[in-house]
Amino acid sequence: MVNLPIGNVVHPNHLSEGDGFAAQRRIAVRGSLVAMDDERRVSTVKNFWRLALAIIGVIAVIQELRKPPDARTWNGKVADFVPYDFRMPTIGRVRSTYWNPEGPIIAGKVFGVGWAPNLGALARVIGSWRAGADPNRQSS
Repeated sequence: MVNLPIGNVVHPNHLSEGDGFAAQRRIAVRGSLVAMDDERRVSTVKNFWRLALAIIGVIAVIQELRKPPDARTWNGKVADFVPYDFRMPTIGRVRSTYWNPEGPIIAGKVFGVGWAPNLGALARVIGSWRAGADPNRQSS
C-alpha cells in the first residue's frame, strides 16, 4: 500500500501494518478529535444558553399569567435582572432599542428574552473615544 503524506502525518486510510499502524493512526486521528471536541464544546455552550433562555421565557410567561388579566403588561424582568417583552414589536420600540444614542449600550430586546445592543449608544461612545473625550463625564 502507498502512504500518501498529509503534512507530516499519513492519512489514516493509507496506513499499513508495517508502518507502525497504531501510532500513526493515533497521530492522524488526534487532530480530528481535537476539532470534534471544540465543536462539541461550542455546541454544548450554545445549547446551554438556548435552554437557559427558554426556561427564563417560561418563567416570564408564568409570571405574567399569575397577574390579574387587566394588570398583565407582557414586559418586565425575571428576578429583577433578565428583561423580557412579549408585546408586538413596533417601529418606535425597535428604533429606541437598537438606535438610541442617549440610552444604555445594552437594552432589553424588542421581542423575547434577554438583551440587545443599542448601536446608537455604541456609536456615541466610539465617537467620544475618537474625539478624546470621556463618554461618562457629565458636561457642566
